[in-house]
Amino acid sequence: MKDGSLKHAVILGVFCLGFGILLALTDLLTASAIVDRAMEDRLNSLAQVIPANLHDNNPVKDALNMKNAEGKEIVVYRALKEGKVTGVAYEVQGSGYGGPIKVMLGLDVEGRILGARVTSHKETPGLGDKIEEKKGDWILRFTGLSLGNPPVDKWRVKKDGGQFDQFAGATITPRGVVGAVRGGMEFYAANKTQMMEVK
Repeated sequence: MKDGSLKHAVILGVFCLGFGILLALTDLLTASAIVDRAMEDRLNSLAQVIPANLHDNNPVKDALNMKNAEGKEIVVYRALKEGKVTGVAYEVQGSGYGGPIKVMLGLDVEGRILGARVTSHKETPGLGDKIEEKKGDWILRFTGLSLGNPPVDKWRVKKDGGQFDQFAGATITPRGVVGAVRGGMEFYAANKTQMMEVK
């Protein structure tokens, strides 16, 4: 009886070891491809918020790691042309009905919005998902605006006394995006000097 249990334990151990080695090899062989794909996705997101004519570098490779007022790390992607910063982009986050809403925000050196795109959310399909560019042009209305245009107190949805449209039955979603974009511009205003430094 003991011999049979020992035999089964050895066989199970060999199978587990074999599968563990197989998983480790698969991870090792695919790690580079995963990193390349992540870089490609990041570059695609950045291309939507920083026009190609503004830079001659790879913004991902010239990124800065910074912290916001809450101590959360933010990766700032910098667009450079002839060695000078021409724009920045980073991900900001707001709270929606379904949870966090992440927005990639691109700004020029004056703090004007070059573009804003939602990168992830869990909002209700057919209602709150109108924040996506493929679902409508609502997110495109931020382009060209800045912290003073409109005035800071107007950086809210209309229901809250601001200038930005909300969706029928989905005020929380656009409120979260507007708040995230405004917060992103405030972060830029507070950290512009550091973002502009090129070593």
